[in-house]
Amino acid sequence: MARSAPRTDTYAARYRKAVHRARVGLRKSAVDYFRGDGSDWIALAGLFLTIPAIMLATIATPVWCAPEALVLPIVAGGLVLRPASLLGLYAAAAAALIVESAALGPYTEGAARVTPGTVLVVAAGGLFGLLIAQFRARVGVPWRRGGTMLFDLRERIRAQSALPPLPRGWHREMALRPAGGQSFSGDFVVAARTNGGRTLEAVLTDVSGKGMDAGSRALLLSGAFGGLLGSLPPHGFLPAANGYLLRQDWDEGFATSIHLVLDLESGDYELLSADHLPALQLHAGSGRWEEKAGDGPLLGVYDGAEFHPVKGTLRPGDVLMLFTDGLVEAADRDLSEGIDRLSGEADRYVTAGFRGAAWHLIEACAKDVNDDRALLLISRDA
Repeated sequence: MARSAPRTDTYAARYRKAVHRARVGLRKSAVDYFRGDGSDWIALAGLFLTIPAIMLATIATPVWCAPEALVLPIVAGGLVLRPASLLGLYAAAAAALIVESAALGPYTEGAARVTPGTVLVVAAGGLFGLLIAQFRARVGVPWRRGGTMLFDLRERIRAQSALPPLPRGWHREMALRPAGGQSFSGDFVVAARTNGGRTLEAVLTDVSGKGMDAGSRALLLSGAFGGLLGSLPPHGFLPAANGYLLRQDWDEGFATSIHLVLDLESGDYELLSADHLPALQLHAGSGRWEEKAGDGPLLGVYDGAEFHPVKGTLRPGDVLMLFTDGLVEAADRDLSEGIDRLSGEADRYVTAGFRGAAWHLIEACAKDVNDDRALLLISRDA
């Protein structure tokens, strides 16, 4: 007699499948929520549950859990809920206040009761939370995604400012310090190996403004400049960048920039400048620093600007430094004094070598300056 196949659709199996589907659905909803893509029902349900818990704790021990504690889920709701969901939370908080008032009795008969001041505090918290929720709804970025977005923007700027590896015998490093200890800067670098890897092209740009004010424009320009670099002949980069800034029509749409085109085989280079500070070259043979300045106007001022290069050669032991004005300019000193101080501090690394020197030079020359500071250093081994 044939044995019947075991039943797989048992009650226990159906139960396990239902639990698995519920767990997957809950996990998906939570992931979508924290990414800013899903419904806020999880946060709403959690905050709804805190209101009766606070209400019961207040009724049981009003001295330790004051009626004003209802402002906590209200403010938290302003950070995580949409305005429509927030109104439901406010209704629950108002109902909890009414229950507390009835259970504790009139405020004139003792302390730790619902007073008019309690109502005003909770109402003020609700107004504050509603303003936050409306601001988030207008911007369109949930608070739980906003921090991630800012972090991503900062990392993109840093990634775009990364210098490509150089062949043996060359060293490069970049140090960047935004104004006021912020994470965003108006100074940035874009660099690429072109001409089959034989040429290094690096562009150091200083956008008008500083810190957070210039960070968004710096991000936009770094992406655009990174796309232009290597796609155009070296002498066509700054004119194209100038045209791009003019098309943006920003109120503060100007920027200074310096473009290095370095032949990694011969050491010959060209510097094209858009009203940027001169570069400094250390000649290993004489031990002296020489200023190398190209000729050209600010980017984003007028169309048809021309940029004339200055040429040079990096021989074994030579060093080239490109920097922004925050490193050498200050209200209490001239620009020439700042450049002299930078070259004087850099002399300390001539014997030991310049590896790791960029960050220390910013520390030595402009540690507490309230401006963006950037230093690009390229050296050729002796």
